[in-house]
Amino acid sequence: MTTDSPSKPSGSLKGLLLTGSVILVVLFSLAPVLWQLLTSVKVNEDISQVPNIYIPLRYTLEHYIELLSRRPFASYLFNSSLVAITSTFLCLGIGSPAAYALARLRLPGEQILLSAVLIVTLFPYILLFLGLLEIVQVLHLANNYLALIIPYTAINLPLTILVMRSFFQQLPRDLEDAAKVDGYNTVQMLWQIVLPTTLPALVTTGILAFIFAWNEFIFALTFITRESMKTIPVAAAQIGGSSIFEIPYGPIAAATVLGTIPLVLLVLFFQRKIIQGLTAGAVKG
Repeated sequence: MTTDSPSKPSGSLKGLLLTGSVILVVLFSLAPVLWQLLTSVKVNEDISQVPNIYIPLRYTLEHYIELLSRRPFASYLFNSSLVAITSTFLCLGIGSPAAYALARLRLPGEQILLSAVLIVTLFPYILLFLGLLEIVQVLHLANNYLALIIPYTAINLPLTILVMRSFFQQLPRDLEDAAKVDGYNTVQMLWQIVLPTTLPALVTTGILAFIFAWNEFIFALTFITRESMKTIPVAAAQIGGSSIFEIPYGPIAAATVLGTIPLVLLVLFFQRKIIQGLTAGAVKG
């Protein structure tokens, strides 16, 4: 009885430290988001107030109204959605069969091929900028959605292949053997059995590709100059004030919040699949 009592304070202390650490991490992660949200509903006087007013007492939707009335923000949402969704489906449509082939077939030079894919994944995509700019100019793709869809797909494809390959390797071969006995060919087996089984992995990988395409800035800034075709990151960065000396913090914060809402809704909608995919990946690791 006396040996158990000293462990109780130790256990409670560890629990308090763990809880406090989790709270600090959550606050540290959410602080920029909360700051942008509060800034988007502050009145201009509170935004420019010194010292800063962290919790305002006056709230307004003026910045959102100004943003939606002065800029075609619905067009920006459509452009970002079109580019991100298309590139994501292309990544999954091309990368999943390639990952399945690497997971199941014994290809000559397989390790070299996987090493090359890994190197491309780690390669800083910004270094491809000048080469892509030349290609866009030669093919006359400026102010064309393909100027963004093709690079986004190419950049996310190696990561898609690596992630999906690890999930395909977890599937038991007996499942595929049973499908072959039932008369499924390779395409039918991949489409009707293997891919539905790896749906959490597809969702997790697709969201990673979607987030990259949604947030990418440099390519979208350079390859698209037509106002009606700009994406949200570029449009938000180019919001200007009434003079060159004024920084419109309120409208910029409102644009940031509106641009983040689709990502939040997407993650919340697929939350269960994402957790399943991450859990399966952790078990594999």
